[in-house]
Amino acid sequence: MGEEMKVVLHGMWASPFSKRVELTLKLKGVPFEHVEEDLKNKSPQLLQYNPVYKKVPVLVPNENPIAESLIILECIDETWKNNPSTPS
Repeated sequence: MGEEMKVVLHGMWASPFSKRVELTLKLKGVPFEHVEEDLKNKSPQLLQYNPVYKKVPVLVPNENPIAESLIILECIDETWKNNPSTPS
């Protein structure tokens, strides 16, 4: 890949869905920035990136938000082919 992709994960420490995405990114060796969200006081970025459900996790690779952990995991596997996170 020529250009480095900026990856941001909006999540919460107590969310198993956020932890699933975080662990997959780490297993794949994908550098990412983690933004810890307070679900009682949601950030404007979270509300912008997931306006319908307003929940975590939200993965934002290159300013293209993806919500829902299973969809995020599928996108991670398709984008970063090294070290498959799920069995074939």
